[in-house]
Amino acid sequence: MDNNVANNIRSKVDIVDIIGERIPLTARGKNFFGVCPFHDDSNPSLCVSREKQIYTCFSCHATGNVYTFLMNYEHMEFKDALKYLGDRVGVLVEGIKISRKNTKFDKLYEAYNLSAKYYQNNLNSAAGKEAKKYLYSRGINDEVIKEFEIGLSLDKKDDLITLLTKKYDLSTLNRIGLANENYDVYRDRIMFSLYDVSGKIVGFSGRIYKDNGQSKYLNTKETDIFKKGEMLYHYHIAKEECRLKKYVLVMEGFMDVIRASTIGIRNTIALMGTALTKEQISLLKRLSKNIFLCLDGDDAGVHATLSIGDTLLDEGLEVKVVSLPNPDDPDTFILNNGKEKFENLIEAALNFSDYKMLKLREKVDFRSDEEKANYINSVLEEMVKIDDAIRIEVMLKRLAKEFDIGYNTLEMRLYSLKKNKDKPKEKQTFLNKDVVKKDKYVKAVEQVLYFMLNNDWVISQVEKEKLILASENARKLFSEIIYFYKQNGFINVADFYTYVSDKDDILVLLNSILADNYNETTTMDELKLYFKAIRDYSVRQEIKRLSTLMKKEVDPLEQAKLAERIRKLRIGE
Repeated sequence: MDNNVANNIRSKVDIVDIIGERIPLTARGKNFFGVCPFHDDSNPSLCVSREKQIYTCFSCHATGNVYTFLMNYEHMEFKDALKYLGDRVGVLVEGIKISRKNTKFDKLYEAYNLSAKYYQNNLNSAAGKEAKKYLYSRGINDEVIKEFEIGLSLDKKDDLITLLTKKYDLSTLNRIGLANENYDVYRDRIMFSLYDVSGKIVGFSGRIYKDNGQSKYLNTKETDIFKKGEMLYHYHIAKEECRLKKYVLVMEGFMDVIRASTIGIRNTIALMGTALTKEQISLLKRLSKNIFLCLDGDDAGVHATLSIGDTLLDEGLEVKVVSLPNPDDPDTFILNNGKEKFENLIEAALNFSDYKMLKLREKVDFRSDEEKANYINSVLEEMVKIDDAIRIEVMLKRLAKEFDIGYNTLEMRLYSLKKNKDKPKEKQTFLNKDVVKKDKYVKAVEQVLYFMLNNDWVISQVEKEKLILASENARKLFSEIIYFYKQNGFINVADFYTYVSDKDDILVLLNSILADNYNETTTMDELKLYFKAIRDYSVRQEIKRLSTLMKKEVDPLEQAKLAERIRKLRIGE
C-alpha cells in the first residue's frame, strides 16, 4: 500500500481526539495524560503528544501512532483502522490493496472459517430442513442465521474431517478441537460460531435440536486461538453500538445476545459463563464505563450478578442491574414477552448498590435484632462505595426512619467504615524484570537515532560520520530512517511509525527509544559527543577482537602486526 494515503489520513486526525474519546485525558503542559489501557494500572502513565501525534506509556512502554492505538485498543486490523479514520475525515480508501501481515495462527483461523462455511452449507441444504424448522420455531430467522453464521453438523462421523484433511493434517485438527482422533467432534448439532474480539471465528458451540439424551451444548476446547477467559462474545459488533448508546449490556450466553439482536439491541456482549477474568474486565472498560448486568433471573444468576457487580465496582466502573424474573434468562424473557417489555426492564435498571441491598433484605428475618443489625451494617458497608452525598443522606434518613435509629448514630458508623476503607495501604514496590539497564553506548546510539527522527539536519550529519553500529536492529533502523527521509523529503515519528509497522524487529527498538523519552533537540557540539561515544565503543570492540586473534595466532610476525594495529587504535590513529 502507498504510505502516502495512510499519512494523509493520519495528518487529518488528531490522536488526542481519538484516544480522548476512549479514555479520559488531562492536559499537562503541552501533552495529555491518562490511565494506560494496555496494562493494569490506576495512575495516568499514558502520555499523548499532540505535537508528535504519538502516545507512550512510561510504565508498560506501549507506544505508537493513531493507527497502532486503534489496532491495539479496538483490536482492529490495519485496513480497518485505515477505513475507520478515512471515513471520519472523508478520505475514500475502498479499493486500496493492503498487504496483510501473516501470523503463525493463520492456518487455524482458515480451518475454522472453512468449517463454518461447511456447517452453513449443511443448514441451507436438504439435510438442514429439520434443524432450520427448529430455529424458526425459536424465533431465529434466515437473516439472523446469516448474520451470526449459524450452521449444522451432520450426523456423520467423519464428514468434516474428510473435507479438512485435504488441506490440514489430522494432528492439527485434533489440536484445535475440530477432530477427536479420526472423527468429527460435533455430530448432528446446530452450530453457533464463536468469535474473538476482532471478529475472527475461533470456535463453535454445538446445540442439540433433537431429544437424544446428549448434553445440551458442546463447546470447542481451549486452543491457541480460543481462550474463553480472553474473549467477550459479540465484542466486535458491540463496540460501536456501545459507543453510541454509552453503555454495554452484559449477558451470560451467546443465545441471549443473538436474541437481543433480533429486537434491535446490539450493544450486548456475553461472558460465555459467569466467571469474570482480568482480561475480560479490561475489554469491558474499553467498551464503556457504564455496565448494565442482565444475567439469568434464577438463584445462580443472582449470585453471579452480585459477584460480578462487586468486581466491576471495585474496578471503578458504573454498574446497573437489569433484573429478570426467576427463572428467566434474557433469551426466554424476550421470546415470551417481546421487545417493549425488555426495553422497559432496561429503563428500570437499578443501581448495583440498590440491587444488592434489595437482595440482602430478602434474606433478613426482621424479627431478630441480630439479623436486623447485621442488615443495617451491610447497608452501611455498601454505602461506603457510593460517591454521592445527596444519595447517602437520603438513604441514611430512610434507614433511620424505618428502623427508628438516630440519624447521627448511622452517620457516625458510616464515617467509621469510610475511615477504615480510606486507610493508606502499605506501599508496594514492583520491579519490572524486563527492564534492561542501558549502558553509555546504547544510550548514545538510541539518542542519535531519536535525534534523526526529530531533526532533519541530524540525518545528513550522521551519514557523514559513517558510524559503525554493533546492533543489527540499530543498523536497520538507521537505514530505514535515511530511506524514509530521502523518499519523502521529511521525517516525523507518527508517519515513520506507519512505515515500519510491519517490521517487528525495528519496532521493538523504536518503541524502546520512544518510551525512554530522550531529548528531542540537540546542538552540533552535543551531537559530536554522542558520535565520540559510539566511535570509542567501536574501537574498544575492535581492540577486543584483535586481542582474541593475537592470542590464537602462532606466527610471531602476524602477532606483531596485530599488536601494532592494537597500538594504533589505542592512540587514536
